[in-house]
Amino acid sequence: MDDTRGTTRNSPRKSTWNSSGDSPWPTVAALHAWLTEESPVPPDQQTLLRMLKLSEEVGEVAQAVIGATGQNPRKGVSHSWQDVQSELCDVIVTAMVALTALTADAGDVFDTHLAKVAERSLGPGRRRPGEA
Repeated sequence: MDDTRGTTRNSPRKSTWNSSGDSPWPTVAALHAWLTEESPVPPDQQTLLRMLKLSEEVGEVAQAVIGATGQNPRKGVSHSWQDVQSELCDVIVTAMVALTALTADAGDVFDTHLAKVAERSLGPGRRRPGEA
């Protein structure tokens, strides 16, 4: 990884989930169930708090980017690009848990939305990864 730009010099690896065929959604469902069981607030408030948690996590991404680029003169370089990657993963997991809080079909909702984004962005004539 090039720490000055946050880019990988090697070709990208396949995701473990994609190469093995395993889905992250059972783990996400387990995290959602655990958070629900441990929460001291009513279910309707839990859902709202899950949405707000996304903003907190995105703020942590911003903090890590500022730290990785040394933009705070008082702190200097306080984070690495690996820290940024970790914080981005936290955003993804938090969003998946939030989506699970809204619908029992979170995986299907996500897959359908991703297909729409791919169609809109890549167009009908371009192959997507994994297509023959």
